[in-house]
Amino acid sequence: MNFNLQSMNPSSSFVATRDQALSVFNHPFSQSHSFLVSNFKNGSFLSPINTHTRRPKTHTSFTTPKRFQPITGCLGERNTPAKALRQILESPGAHQGPACFDGLSAKLVEKAGFQYCFTSGFSISAARLGLPDTGFISYGEMVDQGQQITQAVSIPVIGDGDNGYGNAMNVKRTVKGYIRAGFAGIILEDQVSPKACGHTQGRKVVSREEAVMRIKAAVDARKESGSDIVILARTDSRQALSLEESLWRSRAFADAGADVLFIDALSSKEEMKAFCEVSPLVPKMANMLEGGGKTPILAPLELEEIGYKLVAYPLSLIGVSIRAMQDSLTALNGGRIPPPGSMPSFEEIKEILGFNNYYEEEKRYATSKYQLYADRDGSRDPFSGIWSRTLRIKITGRDGFEKLDVRVPAGFLEGITNIVPALGGVNLKALLDDAAEEVGGKVLLDFNDTMGDRIQVFLE
Repeated sequence: MNFNLQSMNPSSSFVATRDQALSVFNHPFSQSHSFLVSNFKNGSFLSPINTHTRRPKTHTSFTTPKRFQPITGCLGERNTPAKALRQILESPGAHQGPACFDGLSAKLVEKAGFQYCFTSGFSISAARLGLPDTGFISYGEMVDQGQQITQAVSIPVIGDGDNGYGNAMNVKRTVKGYIRAGFAGIILEDQVSPKACGHTQGRKVVSREEAVMRIKAAVDARKESGSDIVILARTDSRQALSLEESLWRSRAFADAGADVLFIDALSSKEEMKAFCEVSPLVPKMANMLEGGGKTPILAPLELEEIGYKLVAYPLSLIGVSIRAMQDSLTALNGGRIPPPGSMPSFEEIKEILGFNNYYEEEKRYATSKYQLYADRDGSRDPFSGIWSRTLRIKITGRDGFEKLDVRVPAGFLEGITNIVPALGGVNLKALLDDAAEEVGGKVLLDFNDTMGDRIQVFLE
């Protein structure tokens, strides 16, 4: 049984797992056909492209081995977050990406129409810990926060991997963890530990050799995981050492297999142009630090002309969030609520968070048993009307001893008859409709059943 499979190439970013290889060799076609996997369209095997030369890789023919080796592609190839990000990198123009810090901020980025977003270690440290971005936040906390973010949106998310949280082995663990968390890309920098925030004092970098080795370890981790996560290599050596050093490191990162290059804290347009001339086939990222960073703030079109492909805005969302919360707290402290124009209505908040979509999808799984009671206006808003009320059901035996005293949500009508079968013939909905506007404590029912037990139902 012979197959024509793609040859292995260490720099390929499309590497399948052993299970994917098994799925190929177990495919019905394999029983009687020899085929060129890389040309099997819509199946779908595609020839990977070297991100630095943009040339298709060569192919070779070999007989099925006893021990399956990783192969490129897989039948029914899905559009992974990393693949979506690579499509953005290959499309014309400079692409803007705001930095988010939780699931809600990421969801707002997506709703605003952006194609992708970043996570910001600065913002996550602020929002999650209330602490500065000076090395306090850990790998585990960043992965946990990142997974919540990637699960909240459908656009690709680039994760801030800081300095990899240790040596080359820690870098590999970080990359693999970010892959499992659903990130499309990861930013890795060459700072020492504890790291310092970009554009702030006290930044120091590791040696050239260690910096390059981090990127090589990241590339190896990607290959070992069978992933195509985009590796963005950042150097902080411009501020820590010199422009010349940062340009040298960028070239070395590209040679080591980085997909995107990023020099932080470039101080002029001329420096930005010099950076974009380094390894011209590798995309560049610009960091537009709002509010007073070292890098000049340029318009997207101007950044595109210089040669940038990705544009990050790290502080916009966390910055305006801080100011909005401060203004709201000032208003509340003065005995006022925030003015209507400063915040969305409750209906708008529910729409943003997906309440309406939830209600629509919920209808697909509705059953007659435990059917939820709706308000008289037809809404199913759990924050209003009778849904927030409680029914107290009390049964006292004919001997005077209490048999039952329970409280259940007023919205669950049919489930109540499972607790007290004697209520099966009672129109509880009509009783609730009549009592909907009354204050708590009303007795809805008080009767003796056929066994002589007293049954009381109170609306609280």
